[in-house]
Amino acid sequence: MPNLIRRNALPARNMSKREFLTPFDEIFNNLMGDMFPSIHQEFGDNFFAQGSYPKCNVLNFDDRVEIEAAIPGLTKDDVTVEVVDGVLTIKAESNQRVDVEDSQYVKREVKRSAFARSFRLGENLVEDYISGAFENGILTITLPKVQPTNTVPEVRKIEIQ
Repeated sequence: MPNLIRRNALPARNMSKREFLTPFDEIFNNLMGDMFPSIHQEFGDNFFAQGSYPKCNVLNFDDRVEIEAAIPGLTKDDVTVEVVDGVLTIKAESNQRVDVEDSQYVKREVKRSAFARSFRLGENLVEDYISGAFENGILTITLPKVQPTNTVPEVRKIEIQ
């Protein structure tokens, strides 16, 4: 029997980082939802909306949620935080040096690029009072929670005719 060489019918294509990491993000979201079913009530469905960089810690307090994002090597002016249609996005761009026209890199390990990381906000978070602070390469975003009111419901007596 002759040796048969099987060739793929489709040519290989390059996969972007986002295409590669998105399935892992979905697996993580599903795992978190299965292990902690109340997380959807606390943070909203699909809180970790998109992206895997910058690396973030999400802390849940009684009155707020804090997102800590590690963004070393950038300043607060390099970073933008926006909320559009209930999605909070952290983004920045770290540009390459422009003064290397007449030379070449011998070794290049410092990543300089753009990134965006998004979080879908639940209805229990107050978008109007989101605040941020940046210190020593750590961005801290504070998202206040809607505080339940402790009012006694009004009782109305209905007259029966």
